[in-house]
Amino acid sequence: MTPAQPALLATLPAADDASVPDYVRDLERSAAYLPAPQREQLRRAWAIGAAAHVGQSRKSGEPYITHPVAVAGVLADQGLDVETLVAAILHDTIEDTPLTREAIATEFGDTVAELVDGVTKLDKLQFRDRQEATAESFRKMLLAMSRDLRVILIKLADRLHNMRTLGAQSPEARRRIASETLEIYAPIAQRLGMNLIKAELQDLGFRALHPWRHAVIEKRIRTQPVVRRESLVQIEAHLAQRLAKEKVLHRLVSRVKSPWSIYSKMRAEHKTLAQVMDVFGFRIVVRSVPDCYHALGVVHAAYKPLDSRFRDFVAIPKANGYQSLHTVLFGPYGSPIEVQIRTEEMDLVAERGIAAHWTYKHGGEGPNIAQSRAHSWIAGLVESQRATGSSLEFLENVKVDLFPDEVYLFTPKGDIMALPRNSTALDFAYAVHTDVGNRAVAARVDGKLVPLRTKLASGQRVEIITAKSSAPKPQWLEFVVSGKARTSIRQQLKQLEHEDAVQLGHRMLDRALEALQTSLERVPAVRLDAYLSEHRYPRLEALLADIALGNRMPQQVAQALVRESPGKAAQRAADRVPRAGDKILITGAERGVVSFANCCLPVPGDEIMGYHTAGKGVVVHRLDCPNVIDYRKSPDRWVDIGWDREVSGDFSAALKIEVDNRPGALAQVAAAIAEAESNIDRVEYLDRDANMAVMRFAIEVGDRRHLADVIRRVRRLGVVLGVQRM
Repeated sequence: MTPAQPALLATLPAADDASVPDYVRDLERSAAYLPAPQREQLRRAWAIGAAAHVGQSRKSGEPYITHPVAVAGVLADQGLDVETLVAAILHDTIEDTPLTREAIATEFGDTVAELVDGVTKLDKLQFRDRQEATAESFRKMLLAMSRDLRVILIKLADRLHNMRTLGAQSPEARRRIASETLEIYAPIAQRLGMNLIKAELQDLGFRALHPWRHAVIEKRIRTQPVVRRESLVQIEAHLAQRLAKEKVLHRLVSRVKSPWSIYSKMRAEHKTLAQVMDVFGFRIVVRSVPDCYHALGVVHAAYKPLDSRFRDFVAIPKANGYQSLHTVLFGPYGSPIEVQIRTEEMDLVAERGIAAHWTYKHGGEGPNIAQSRAHSWIAGLVESQRATGSSLEFLENVKVDLFPDEVYLFTPKGDIMALPRNSTALDFAYAVHTDVGNRAVAARVDGKLVPLRTKLASGQRVEIITAKSSAPKPQWLEFVVSGKARTSIRQQLKQLEHEDAVQLGHRMLDRALEALQTSLERVPAVRLDAYLSEHRYPRLEALLADIALGNRMPQQVAQALVRESPGKAAQRAADRVPRAGDKILITGAERGVVSFANCCLPVPGDEIMGYHTAGKGVVVHRLDCPNVIDYRKSPDRWVDIGWDREVSGDFSAALKIEVDNRPGALAQVAAAIAEAESNIDRVEYLDRDANMAVMRFAIEVGDRRHLADVIRRVRRLGVVLGVQRM
């Protein structure tokens, strides 16, 4: 404990019954399930927290300590352990008061101190903007969650109480906090199976963002017609009677939709308020899993089920551990009846998620299914954040993973995998293993060969086909949806780009050193190390990559390594007799360090040159490109390059095609290009009148010969008046 702490703790308020405020008594009543000595700890935590926050008020004017005590009350309602409740009472002390982590650890133990520290925001660091601060705070919270899931429970309870007391904030702050709640915190609560907290967060967020819409829907729920209420009672009585006859012990409750769920359904399914409200909902809670299926048979006998609307989340739980049978029945009043059937244990997990039956490392029955799923999810997020460049990118990936709906897929061995909706075969490959995703070339879905961009549906059996020579492509980022796939692809592309940059930089530096009649191997190691140290390169590869990217000129590096004056080095380079092998050969697959100019669109077979551009690497132009005249003015940036014997990939080219302006002409040209095995990227009209149309076709070809073949096929068409490469 620091010297400041004894003075702080000396000012603790009296903890006798007469001086304890009502809000602390409310907390103790909610935590009545705890033994008396543990409830004493809560009172001690309140006393320390009140002393730490003395003089601080909320925007509503109340003493600040009322907020953390209310947060602990939310968690007590969920049945959390004493360590979590104490940490909740003290969760703002490290951030906003003189109380230190060490003082908390001394008083309540390391676990409580770790929980408080995990919830503390990073307000002491400087960020570019609020968005980045939020993202970095979330990253820290995630790392704390990975050590102890109770951190996120405190954070969610903190957010819930802030939402309950949002009225004291300015309109702008209300909108910002509500939007953040709906985008991040409510989906996290759902992902952790905490439906009670999720539902309240969503409803409070909806009320803050759209008060008028919320009021209209809430009034409609409150003033339901008498006829509807009577219908609900009749259906409930009929179902209860049928279940009792079958001797199924049960608890039957009618479900009322929240304003947010009604509003979301209206938007998602483009329905009117009347259509969404015209649905009866019931939950049947039974004793065991066999009773679930027995009850399902009873309700299907009572009312006919709606085809294709049955979902079995008991056999295949949702990603957040949620289990239940869902069915929709034809109602007697023309309205559908939505029924959920689950056990008491499933109902507890569905309502409270990871907070249900809280068990920690010591003792207990072990984690429930929601806790196990949450641990797996967070472990995946931790792996993702290690490979992510920025906090903002990581937060976006997390948002992608917080989809309310999942697809459930089978591996060839029959294992079940849950992925976000709209996931593709490539998302599945990365979910299996990062290496499987990196080497994926195609997939078999239910035995049929499909491309990696194919979207998957629940129940499909997926097998990934891999090849050792395969590698991720930038285009993959356009169709993957899971955060893990996106992060893994970006990381691998960066690695491949770095490797290509190192190789190209090596060739460029070698060529510059050869012009000075030496080589990299002949440069003394001491001199090379001194150069790397002077320019703060950790190793040679970093320097070579920088050369390839145009951030350092190879001639200048070579001169520094040889230690010659620029004039003498230029003279020696001029005196040297050039050899046929002087050109740097490219394959077209050098990712991120070699690009092809849009002004002349070079393809393999063209005579080419390279221009060294800072940050972009080598930009390749055709020698007959009009811009080359300007580049000759900077000979130090000119790169002698040529095509390697083996060139791979497709290259962009453009054709200017004049045709008779008659119906079907465009289709004939497109068909001819396709027959030549070339893809059309884009078509645009350059000119058009009653007799003739001039079009620009952006196409992909393998090399100059392939381009010539495309031009020949197009010229043969009767509707074509002329073809010219652009």
